[in-house]
Amino acid sequence: MVKGNKETTDAPRIRPVPAVSRAIAILRLLGKTRIPMGVNAIAHALNIVPSTCLHILRALTEEKLISFDSTSKHYRLGAGMLTLARSAIESNVFPVLVQPALDRLSTQWGVTAIGVDASDPDQMVVVALSRSNLPFRLHVDVGSVFPSLLSATGRLVAAFGDQPESELKKRFQKLRWDKPLDYKIWQKEVEFAKKNRYSIDKNTYIAGITIVAVPVLTPNGKITHTIVCASLMDALNKSQLVKLTNEMQAQAHKVADHLFT
Repeated sequence: MVKGNKETTDAPRIRPVPAVSRAIAILRLLGKTRIPMGVNAIAHALNIVPSTCLHILRALTEEKLISFDSTSKHYRLGAGMLTLARSAIESNVFPVLVQPALDRLSTQWGVTAIGVDASDPDQMVVVALSRSNLPFRLHVDVGSVFPSLLSATGRLVAAFGDQPESELKKRFQKLRWDKPLDYKIWQKEVEFAKKNRYSIDKNTYIAGITIVAVPVLTPNGKITHTIVCASLMDALNKSQLVKLTNEMQAQAHKVADHLFT
């Protein structure tokens, strides 16, 4: 675009495609509820005109992404989603690279060890997981999705991401914690994470739980993933936490070397 004598370039605008957005919303709803739903229930939940909803459901059924029970007249996710999920996993080498490290960490330290994809500025996704044989179990599964700035990983996303402070504050205010943090305190913890390349959430996101996270960084310092370990708050003393963090950082460096070299 030319304005006066100065040439400028506008960023391309992303135009919404309602049918696509609604189809994705339907898939997410069925995945979240995990129970079959009828067309009217789906349309009401997503504020879609029932006739429009039905057309989208039929298209998704044709593509095997959802399945239809002719007896109950209900829809659920279909086998085609498994194919897509398998392809996504196979094309993402991080879970394969990090899984042995997670298994070692969980066995040695009695923690739940987690591999997290933190590349999306809006959300983080659990892509790998290893649980210890101890009674402690964190309620998280592969595929679990959380706001990007939550817990220990969130501090690292803020520290090594490129979101402006105004956006960080806006997103922070929407987070839910067992024991809410003041934004200024959280900012200091983000600065600590930036300097030391790890973050600890103790008794704030989940009461009684200590969560340690270290970043996996690109050569230019951009965060893509994190390695996370969670345990009962008093299960590890200060010295043990230091040793655990050092080991996690070593594993993160190894994974980064394989990912980016």
